[in-house]
Amino acid sequence: MSHFFPADILLPKEDFEKWAVVACDQYTSEPEYWDDVERIVGDSPSALNIILPEVFLKKDNSRRIEKINKTMEQYIEDGVFEEHKNSMIYVERRAHGTIRKGIVGLVDLEEYDYSRDSHALIRATEATVVDRLPPRIEIRKNASLEMPHILLLIDDPDRSVIEPLKNKKYDYTEAYSFELMKRGGGIKGWFLDEKTIKDVQDALDRLLEGRGDKMLFAVGDGNHSLATAKECYNLNKNPLSRYALVEVVNIHDESIQFEPIYRVLFNIDPLDFIRSFEEYTEENGEGGFQRFNFIAQGAAGSINVRSTAKLPIGTLQHFIDIYAETHPKMTVDYIHGADVVANLSKTKGTLGFIFDGMSKAELFPAIRADGSLPRKTFSMGHAEDKRFYIEARKIK
Repeated sequence: MSHFFPADILLPKEDFEKWAVVACDQYTSEPEYWDDVERIVGDSPSALNIILPEVFLKKDNSRRIEKINKTMEQYIEDGVFEEHKNSMIYVERRAHGTIRKGIVGLVDLEEYDYSRDSHALIRATEATVVDRLPPRIEIRKNASLEMPHILLLIDDPDRSVIEPLKNKKYDYTEAYSFELMKRGGGIKGWFLDEKTIKDVQDALDRLLEGRGDKMLFAVGDGNHSLATAKECYNLNKNPLSRYALVEVVNIHDESIQFEPIYRVLFNIDPLDFIRSFEEYTEENGEGGFQRFNFIAQGAAGSINVRSTAKLPIGTLQHFIDIYAETHPKMTVDYIHGADVVANLSKTKGTLGFIFDGMSKAELFPAIRADGSLPRKTFSMGHAEDKRFYIEARKIK
């Protein structure tokens, strides 16, 4: 039984360089980035005009969303797209000297569940913040098109699904080849033929053989976008909205690197937090010990606590959430880089934690053991590495 399907993919007929823009949830504190994208695009048809960059989200987005929906319809009527029926696209994305390989196709939203304790075929890697869904739902619910920036991960250590396509790509018809704007690198894509699509489907099915836990896909990027697609499907269960266009990548691809996201706590008594953390884990921990380095007011130290989750970040974030219930003035920031943690933790009332990040090999076992992981557990690359909008599909 297949769980990944070909799609009727829409691609622009020309000017891919101006059409493709980075995922809307990037550069959320840098409006100047998006202003520059607008300058580059000019009056040309572009994905920029049919997405809503989150840097511009407001309480009331109705006018902008209405314009987006009208532009989608206009692009369809004006013949901006060429439709490629029943297609999958093998993709090679070049960035920072590496090439990420993937396949664009459809997944069935009936097989996706973003709840923490999900046992579905497609699962969230990190906790879905339900409060972040309503503005996304407003954008999608009346849209005629979808464009993916969703990356789904598969656990394929033998490289049996995607990697064999690398040596066959020149046997396929080229879909696109161009440079991505603003340090995005380059991208190439090829349409898979009917036999290769069947080979990909069969190879994915074989990944499930002999596995007690039937998880095939874990959401690497675009978790809230896929959750939005699911909620919109629940609102309007038509055959087109049941599916979502995604790119599938292998977690064992050399280009995919996981970076830890550390924690800095503000407006707290560092000693009280550390003491409470040790007491809670001593009483509730069931596993071995996990080590955390901390910095408070410029002083550094470390503690070993009993684990309450498979990953150190799971143990820490669980207690942070508990502690916050009785310490409402405490705030949390999510930080890339130990040097930034050290700098932020110099002032009174701050406490930074540095801990071992999650290796790629730990992701699927951790989800099976603990369910979806705490928010901001890991980052897959830098902003300019994220997926660009290129392919589109009709959803009504």
